[in-house]
Amino acid sequence: MGRFDQRVAIVTGAGSGSGIGRATALRLAREGASVILADTSDAGLVETENQLPEGTDCLRRLVDVADEAQVAALVNETMATFGQIDVLCNIAGIASTGKGHPPVTGNDRAEWDQVLSVNLVGTMLLIKHVAPHMQARKLGAIVNTASVAGIRSGAGGNAYSASKAGVINLTMTAACDLGSDNVRVNAVCPGLVETGMTRAVFDYARANEKAHKLGARCELRRYGNPEEIAAAILFLASDDASYITGQSLPVDGGNTASLNLPGMKV
Repeated sequence: MGRFDQRVAIVTGAGSGSGIGRATALRLAREGASVILADTSDAGLVETENQLPEGTDCLRRLVDVADEAQVAALVNETMATFGQIDVLCNIAGIASTGKGHPPVTGNDRAEWDQVLSVNLVGTMLLIKHVAPHMQARKLGAIVNTASVAGIRSGAGGNAYSASKAGVINLTMTAACDLGSDNVRVNAVCPGLVETGMTRAVFDYARANEKAHKLGARCELRRYGNPEEIAAAILFLASDDASYITGQSLPVDGGNTASLNLPGMKV
């Protein structure tokens, strides 16, 4: 028996090639869950669905998590199809839309609006529409995706970092709101992981003979992979974490465990 047999899980960001959303959806399905795959890329969602174990119950839907009407429709269709929602994995997210990480004096308002709308408001909207169904059954687990960028500076631009810090705080406040109904809310904070969103960083390093520096500032001296983040997400969503709520777990190779200033680590 899998940890998620007879459970229904919504995974946003599930269409990202080589991403955390896809890795999480595949792990959930392998452990018995029915999965709802949501993303803005239909081609990516089809690829994810094609990799699911044979016989997996699945819905595949295009959803912009920043659009409340689309979020509500997704949740309503999930309930109409499966009659329950046991797990919500909020993984959809975007990085800063501009080039580089300009100082705050050079930030663009439109970029802030877009990044916060997807990363923070989108997370809130999914919780808003999913949580009442979990509360009605007195059972549910929500796992948000924050980042080490939400814990300390130097891991992302201003808008991205602020959005992920917001996710960390939303995780705590939502856990307080929902705890009395046995609905748990936690978050993972990935460190440097090779995904579609970070591909430009990895491509630049490899093209400029700096690949050896990728992950060098982590205590494990390496970068992570999506499957390692997915493993942490599944733990927090499972009964193994039944007494854990309101927490944000760094999965970062030790990056946030010590001072991490340029030149301090070899």
